[in-house]
Amino acid sequence: MNFEQAQTEEDFAKARNKAFFNEIQHLLSPEEASLISLNDVKQLIHPTNETYIGMKVIPIEKIVGSEGRYKDFDNNFFPKSSHLRNRWEHVDEATIRSITLPPIKVYEIAGLYFVRDGNHRVSVAKAHGTEFIDAEVVSLQSEIQLKKPDNMTDIIKQIINYEKRLFYAETNFGDITDYWCLDFSSAGRYDVILNHILTHKYFLNQKQEEEVSMEEAIMSWYTKVYLPIISTIQKKKILKKFPKRTYSDLYVWVVRYWDDLKHKFGNNDFPIDLAVEDFTKKYRLPLYKRIKNAFKRIVLRKALELSETTNGIEN
Repeated sequence: MNFEQAQTEEDFAKARNKAFFNEIQHLLSPEEASLISLNDVKQLIHPTNETYIGMKVIPIEKIVGSEGRYKDFDNNFFPKSSHLRNRWEHVDEATIRSITLPPIKVYEIAGLYFVRDGNHRVSVAKAHGTEFIDAEVVSLQSEIQLKKPDNMTDIIKQIINYEKRLFYAETNFGDITDYWCLDFSSAGRYDVILNHILTHKYFLNQKQEEEVSMEEAIMSWYTKVYLPIISTIQKKKILKKFPKRTYSDLYVWVVRYWDDLKHKFGNNDFPIDLAVEDFTKKYRLPLYKRIKNAFKRIVLRKALELSETTNGIEN
């Protein structure tokens, strides 16, 4: 075995171990250690068109995901499986020997890059601490610009914040209601709220001779629809049964469920209290799962403490 082969084997072992420990650290939230799928991002951002940019040098830190190989690498582009060894080590050996490799191919969307071809080259480059790489770029046009995320969860948070800023700016919702806590844990919910307001405005206009203004509709919806439902949710104390969710999340879910019950029973006067109770019974996280998750957290914490102790002894 020559020097290069020995070095590539060692490099792959180090990269594979980093992926393994990253997976262990995120045992309870594996999505936080997963490489981002381009398709998942496209479904959230909805790019308008595609433009060929051509060859350029791009920063590797801005490469955050992949079109088709997102299951093979973790969120740091370290290999998650030993079956990647052969290809990975060949690319690593070429890098060690300073052999020029073909440019990678990427999609750019919202200021971030996703690999179309060249995932192993990106993985090796990151393992070596390389800062820039040659790439053939195709841009997917979108209005939003994203900061470098750690994972898909981070991207979702950025998109939600963007949607909130846009909704508040375009509707003046905060200035009208003095309510700035219309928060969600999923993207796309502000469009749902806007649709609720417009529907409420439509029904208000059926009872008025003069057109109801958007400002009046927003205030009416907020005081006569949103707040009463939120008040019921608070009285039932159900938020704690839906971890990591918000009151506004529950508002959207409960309203949808309430409408389903009205259609099911043919009763437009179906009580909101009963709808909230029935929704909670049907969709809350069961007690045994909460206990199971708590137990997993304890086991994981002990395993990490043991790992840190062992590493300390070895060092």
